[in-house]
Amino acid sequence: MAVKIRLKRLGKIRAPYYRIVVADSRTKRDGRVIEEIGQYHPTEEPSIIKVDSARAQYWLSVGAQPTEQVTALLKLTGDWGQFKGDKNAVSTVKVAGEKDEFVADTAKKSVIKPKAEKKVEEPADDADDAAAPEAAAETDAE
Repeated sequence: MAVKIRLKRLGKIRAPYYRIVVADSRTKRDGRVIEEIGQYHPTEEPSIIKVDSARAQYWLSVGAQPTEQVTALLKLTGDWGQFKGDKNAVSTVKVAGEKDEFVADTAKKSVIKPKAEKKVEEPADDADDAAAPEAAAETDAE
């Protein structure tokens, strides 16, 4: 059985992402696979390339033939050089930096309008209201 390491396409029409898979060379592009050994997201900035190096080395050692695209990805991750015996094979994949947290600009006005506060009517005669219960208590005592 001829085994190939190739890309399996997933995603929407204009938003592809791929899985790096090991499959029989006679199966369809997105058909049955033997093993998934990595993933590749070309639309991200920078592109995401993840490969299980141990499994890639195993499949290359037993004779699996990578396609041109997978060979290029394996060269970026350093796995192809390691397979060919290069002692200095190093991954040259760019790693995305951490995103900065969102900080709201305090100089700009708020888009949300504040709620209108209802005015509470206060009794005009606070002194009369406080004196009334005392007066009622005095009249009851007599």
